[in-house]
Amino acid sequence: MKVTRNYAVLILFAAFLIITAAFVKSNDLFFQIKKQLTIFSDVYKEVATQYVDEIGPEELMKRSIHAMLDELDPYTVFIDEGEQQQMEILSSGSYGGIGIEAGYRGDDVVIIAPLDGYPGQRAGLRAGDIIEQINNVNVRGMSPEEVQQLTVGDVGTGISITIRRPGIDESITFHLIRERIEVKNVNVAARLGDNNQYGYIQLSRFGHNAAEEVRRELAEMKRTGDVQGLILDLRNNPGGLLNEAIELVDKFVEPGVTIVETRGRLNSHNTTLATSEPAMFEDLPLVILINHGSASASEIVAGALQDLDRGVVIGENSFGKGLVQTIRPLSYNTSLKITISKYFIPSGRSIQSIDYSQRDADGNSNAVFSPRRAFETKNGRVVFDGRGIEPDIRETQAASSLIDLALQRSNMYFFFVNDLIRDSAEKHTDMPQDLFNRFTSYLIGQNFSFETPADRHLNSLESNLQNFSKESTALKNIEELKALLRDYKIAQIYENQSIIEENLKREWISQSLVNKERDIAMLSIDRIVNRAMEVLEDRYQYQVVLMP
Repeated sequence: MKVTRNYAVLILFAAFLIITAAFVKSNDLFFQIKKQLTIFSDVYKEVATQYVDEIGPEELMKRSIHAMLDELDPYTVFIDEGEQQQMEILSSGSYGGIGIEAGYRGDDVVIIAPLDGYPGQRAGLRAGDIIEQINNVNVRGMSPEEVQQLTVGDVGTGISITIRRPGIDESITFHLIRERIEVKNVNVAARLGDNNQYGYIQLSRFGHNAAEEVRRELAEMKRTGDVQGLILDLRNNPGGLLNEAIELVDKFVEPGVTIVETRGRLNSHNTTLATSEPAMFEDLPLVILINHGSASASEIVAGALQDLDRGVVIGENSFGKGLVQTIRPLSYNTSLKITISKYFIPSGRSIQSIDYSQRDADGNSNAVFSPRRAFETKNGRVVFDGRGIEPDIRETQAASSLIDLALQRSNMYFFFVNDLIRDSAEKHTDMPQDLFNRFTSYLIGQNFSFETPADRHLNSLESNLQNFSKESTALKNIEELKALLRDYKIAQIYENQSIIEENLKREWISQSLVNKERDIAMLSIDRIVNRAMEVLEDRYQYQVVLMP
């Protein structure tokens, strides 16, 4: 009895020590916060009032806040009053812009996703393009929100955007006209296949009612005929509301299955989200399309369905944004968007690509790619974290080339097709079989040319040689090199025939057809969509992909 009492006393004493330690730790944290705020306040006041040159208090504070947040991950940002208003415009679903979503890739601000059918996408901007300047304003050091604001303006006004594209040495400048951007959840819903046996839904973002819109479109397809499989297109979907992602997975997976966990420093930020409703389309074969522009909520959907072996993922690696932010309102109509936790999908893996917690020897931020670790899906397939979501079947879009970029930037595709349709006696839907040959003739007639890095080097060398000697033999050699370069450019047109033909077809469809007819025609020439239909057609291959 005495021994039991002693144990009870020891347990109570241990509990007292734990509670006391936690209380002391909490008090120590609050003391440190108060102490550092006092020091900062003193320094701020002295600099604002005593520094040799006058500094605006607002600008000084903004720089101080940005410097502090720069040591954290790039998604934790201060939103001032002006930015707050711009965010409300962007989230309203309708604004004047070019239709791009900006985000971080390491220290660079990149295009996460160009919205389909809007100026950015039509001009040739791509997911992964690194933004350097907007209207000649260098965006280095700006947040994605600040860069996004620069693209917003009145409908009909001009904007220039300079980007750097991986694999191409030179920067590229696009001149665009802002249009009314109407941001929708479901962009396209259609039946595909020889017998219209497959459903296709392109989900552009996870806004309010996104999951319900998908359910409604798919239910309507099933009402009007047999649906033997669904292609869920999440390419260039930058994400949105987490609850919409969970509700979408809910439509394809039985209830009670964990879809995502959020893990943070505070217990209140640790959550587990699972399916809760009976699945409406539990047995429907499913293919999910992703690319580098698929981020956040779209990665949760693709990753969860992959981990549960519920569907085949086709395309490219996703963006890799697995950090959870919340917006905390502050005084004077400002706010703080702050990272509070990380996402983990059913296999236990994170979708985050960049680890921002790393520090160098001096304590400075040293963001690196997250280490790759192996996990297992429900069926035992091996999947990895640290690089976003990797597709089960890799299919990439055609690589850019200088000639294709030059044709897009000079609007040659548009002008050629526009002239051809205007002058043609044929129906607009009858695409000429010799489209490429007609186009090459058109380019010759327009004296089309484009500048390469070699052109710039030759011109610079020629200028220097002319200053040295106008009779130099080297000048004659340069003329010979220029002739060779002209031949090279002509050869480039034929070497890039496949991508040029694809863009000509897209332009023809865009100008010839409207609404659903245009959407279906565009999908018919989409290589990755056609690959998805092949997988759905071959049920054996579909099952093999989902097995270990």
